[in-house]
Amino acid sequence: MVARAGAGAATKLGAMELLSDSEIESRLAELEGWERDGQTIVKTFELADFVGSVEFIDKVVEPAEAMGHHPDLNVSWNKVGVSISTHSAGGLTASDFELAKGIDALTA
Repeated sequence: MVARAGAGAATKLGAMELLSDSEIESRLAELEGWERDGQTIVKTFELADFVGSVEFIDKVVEPAEAMGHHPDLNVSWNKVGVSISTHSAGGLTASDFELAKGIDALTA
């Protein structure tokens, strides 16, 4: 079990720092449509149809590979659910929010 630091502090775990609850909330406020679900951040993207969903997933590959950080993806016809967490750190890190911003940029 990972000990949580007080508000505003980050817990060092290997090379990744887990974000505190207040840091997570602050970073979520900067992202449109993303929500916290336990130790992950999640968002559902709505596309025109199934082909649009698959094309969107294909676009997600580039920022994910560039970061070496891969989201969980769920496809349901015209919707793609994206779930991001740093599994190796056991929670949310700055990398999760960086990837979320990169994925959002794909729909801008």
